[in-house]
Amino acid sequence: HKRILSHHESDILKRIYCSADVESGGLPPCDGAVNLAGENIMNPLRWWNKSFKKDLFSSRVNTTKILVQAIAASPTPPHSWVLVTGIACYKPCLQTQYTEESDWTPFDLLSRLVKEWEAAGQLPENSAKKTRQVIIRPVLGRDGGAMKQMLIPFWLGLGGTLGSGRQPFPWIHVSDLAGIIAHALEPKEGPPSTEPDVFNGVSPSLNTNFEFTKALGRTLKRPTIFPVPGFFLDVFLGSERAVILTQGQKVVPKKTLESGFEFQYPDLTSALKEIVGY
Repeated sequence: HKRILSHHESDILKRIYCSADVESGGLPPCDGAVNLAGENIMNPLRWWNKSFKKDLFSSRVNTTKILVQAIAASPTPPHSWVLVTGIACYKPCLQTQYTEESDWTPFDLLSRLVKEWEAAGQLPENSAKKTRQVIIRPVLGRDGGAMKQMLIPFWLGLGGTLGSGRQPFPWIHVSDLAGIIAHALEPKEGPPSTEPDVFNGVSPSLNTNFEFTKALGRTLKRPTIFPVPGFFLDVFLGSERAVILTQGQKVVPKKTLESGFEFQYPDLTSALKEIVGY
């Protein structure tokens, strides 16, 4: 039975600490530490401006640094350290297929954010026990993540494709995300490595936004005839943020599958039926 430390709510979490608690009191004894901290990039109540961008970085990079310092200073450091970041590191492309082994370099604001975030998550070599990073995309779950913002317009019959609809739409069911995190926390055979293991926390199903839109419409028995133009999203969300919806990456969980993890909801049909309760 693992005692897990985290900065955000999840079904697998046993105790929750804020960064101030860790910074002032240190890290309590635990088998594994998980960092899911971060201001919601798609927060509809925040304008895309310098203040919001600063919060995006500080809520991720600074809290990660605090937790890493606490792990390094702990007399009984956890055996496992999982940092959940994002797939914005992969450049949007209709053709390129990315795995955990794909090389990447920062190319825009969000990819620079991931770069700084993951750099902050590196444990010092002398204290590294196991650093396993899980890269995720919007989580499909009834009460949170991307799904929470999508359900109401789709229920009202106002759903539709975003932009062209041709862009890849990587996704994951929240139960599978929790499963991957728990899987990543399991002890690893062999000597510890100073380099992190990376798992793509996405479904093995490669879908486009059009396919997702139609699947959700079928599941809810609602029409999906109101496409949202890309320029509208650029204006409403800010062009740097809108790319999350209007562009996408073909991301494959190659190492996740090779590690033995089995998805409960590997396809849209099973995932959406569970989410909407049909």
